[in-house]
Amino acid sequence: MTDNLLTDNPALYEARFPDPGRLAGRWAEDCLRRHGAGKRVLDMGCGTGRDAAWLHGAGREVTGADLSEAMLAHARDHHPGPGYVRADLYGFDLGHGEFDAVVCLDSALLYCHTNDQLDGFLSSCRRALAPGGLLVAEMRNGAYFLGRTDLLDTPRVNEFTWQGTVHRSVTTLTVDRTDQLLRRRRVWTADDGSAPVEQRSAWRLLFPQELRHLLAAHGYEVLELHDGPGPRTEPPWQEGLLPGRTTDADRLHVVARLTGTTTH
Repeated sequence: MTDNLLTDNPALYEARFPDPGRLAGRWAEDCLRRHGAGKRVLDMGCGTGRDAAWLHGAGREVTGADLSEAMLAHARDHHPGPGYVRADLYGFDLGHGEFDAVVCLDSALLYCHTNDQLDGFLSSCRRALAPGGLLVAEMRNGAYFLGRTDLLDTPRVNEFTWQGTVHRSVTTLTVDRTDQLLRRRRVWTADDGSAPVEQRSAWRLLFPQELRHLLAAHGYEVLELHDGPGPRTEPPWQEGLLPGRTTDADRLHVVARLTGTTTH
């Protein structure tokens, strides 16, 4: 086991988080199609490349970007089709007006913990997008944790078998109100005799109105902002379902169009 178990072992990541139906990719494509996006798509925080490859198969010209070289190598080998490049969420330059849409799934945007990092991401997306381009994102909903503790403080156990080894994770979520972060502590063990590995990570807790304000400040018009249905809601999104109108549940989904008018 390594210090960054899932990032350093993308195949293990896919075993831990299977998505055989490519639900996230299909949801993103539905958003792109409904709002008339062009073919050129940047999948920012593409991870193992599963969703980027699905969008490529749907007829998009896709570039997948991630910070992890291990994830990118896995994507190139196992999910070919898109071009894969290394880029940082906090600030990237992949050309000016090169994309018709930026897709950012599975809370990748929330790895921007500070306001400066969020500004860097949204500015970079603005530079990358052609006029009228779309930003499609899916993430945890900070508003869910206002007064709710059902996901917090109690360890949650998951166990699965990969390549003959049983892997077990114990995950605890806590809210850091000062930094407005949802912090995750996860301890991995395996039955192969390897030492336990502790991993810590965090997501920015963004609230719906805060997200609207950030997007408007960077020149985006919010077309959709809702808590479901989506690829990680319960019940999950399926073809034909239209976006809801509330922002109360634990996931947040946004589609915004670049208008070009900013306050920065």
